[in-house]
Amino acid sequence: MIETLLNKLVEMCANVGGKLLAAILVLVVGSILIKCLMKALCKSKLSKHADPTVHNFLINLIRIGLYVLLIVTIIAIMGVPMASVVAVIASAGVAVGLALQGSLSNLAGGIMLLIFRPFKLGDFIDASGFSGSVTDIGIFYTTLKTSDNKSITIPNGSLMNDTVTNYSAHDTRRLDLIFSVAYGTDVEKVKTILLEESGKHEKAMKEPAPFCRLSKQNANGLDFVLRVWVKNSDYWQVNFDLLEAINNRFAAEGIEIPFSQMDVHVKNK
Repeated sequence: MIETLLNKLVEMCANVGGKLLAAILVLVVGSILIKCLMKALCKSKLSKHADPTVHNFLINLIRIGLYVLLIVTIIAIMGVPMASVVAVIASAGVAVGLALQGSLSNLAGGIMLLIFRPFKLGDFIDASGFSGSVTDIGIFYTTLKTSDNKSITIPNGSLMNDTVTNYSAHDTRRLDLIFSVAYGTDVEKVKTILLEESGKHEKAMKEPAPFCRLSKQNANGLDFVLRVWVKNSDYWQVNFDLLEAINNRFAAEGIEIPFSQMDVHVKNK
């Protein structure tokens, strides 16, 4: 009796041990094959010619799909009935789906970003209160690199439900500058100075031509708007250069910049 029990126990251990070794072998070999396949996909000609945004998204999706297939294969090798596995996955899926509503929203947002393409890798955008260059568009999150070299991770679900400003969507961009001068200043003289200084800058576009007009009479002085079209890459350089050049020109021409003023009336009783 004891000998029969021991024989069955040894046979069971042998079966379980064999399945366990086979599962470990499949896990190791499968992981290596997946890594090799992903490297081959990244280096393929099709991958090189694909859009970077679509490429990164699909690579992440394929990687996750292959690992899920590997896990299912290992479960089958261990002898677990697939009907039971499917039932457990279906039951757990409902609970996980409720618990991970935010993550599923991010996944849906990632798919929508891939379809509608409001921005791509390298674009400078403003979204969810942050500004930066897009460095990665993942399945769940998008990463921005700010101008001061910070990394910002934004959920894709938030991006799809928020207003996104893409500063890199077009090759050119309009620079709007406001300059204030004191009341009594010659309007035509100010306009001439602003147009001359903007016309001197080599990176300010000639077409469309710079535009300048008196835009507002405020409490302390006159506001002039200067609009100059520039290439996206030259925006900030032209911005700072014109501010410095026009400030120096105003000083040389004796044009007064207004300051906040308050009139006080004293009545003698």
